[in-house]
Amino acid sequence: MKIKTIDINAKKWFDKINGNSYFAGTITLNYGMEDEETFLMPYQYGYGSSYEQEAKAILTQFNKISGAWSQPLSMYCRENKIIYRSSIIDKCKKRDLKEIETLYNN
Repeated sequence: MKIKTIDINAKKWFDKINGNSYFAGTITLNYGMEDEETFLMPYQYGYGSSYEQEAKAILTQFNKISGAWSQPLSMYCRENKIIYRSSIIDKCKKRDLKEIETLYNN
């Protein structure tokens, strides 16, 4: 499969009591195309662009991409002429993140 697009959609929750940030989301390859494929980024700890780093790790693990370990996913996409879209919704509730896993597994 030739990858034409990579779309990352994530949600973030900040645990005010413990001061930790968590995220969950999905990675979609070739969004809206016949060979569309989606991967889950399960609920996990992470700050800033951790969700993008996790997306790259998952795609590498499933042999969908290969690139230098230190190379950001956005740069990999630029070099390989892949359309890259990434978004994260901030200030979500913990249950919103857990719901991503539930919807993915259905």
